[in-house]
Amino acid sequence: METSVRKRRATRVGVVVSAKMDKTAVVSVETLVMDGKYKKYVRRTSKFMAHDERNECHKGDRVLIVEDRPRSRHKNWRVREILEKAEGGAGEEIAALETTEAEGR
Repeated sequence: METSVRKRRATRVGVVVSAKMDKTAVVSVETLVMDGKYKKYVRRTSKFMAHDERNECHKGDRVLIVEDRPRSRHKNWRVREILEKAEGGAGEEIAALETTEAEGR
C-alpha cells in the first residue's frame, strides 16, 4: 500500500495592501537580503495575491499566507489566518455602518 507524501507548503507573513477585489487580498511581504557587494542588509518587498474566501481581510491587517493551488493567473496563495487586525481599519468602519443601519430599521 502506497502512502502519498505531500510537500510542506511555503508560508509567508505580510501586510494586506489592497482588499478591494472579491475574495482576493494583495499581501506585501518584506524580506531582508544581504547586498553582495557592500554586505549590508537591504529590505526587499514582494507582493502576492492571496485567496480570501470570506472577505475577512482589510487593508493594514497582518496575515499568514500559505502556498496553494493556482486559483487564477496570478493567485497561487491562500490566507490561512489573520494575525493582527489593523487599528482603526476598514473592518471597524464597516461594522459601525452595519450597526447604524440595523438600528435605523
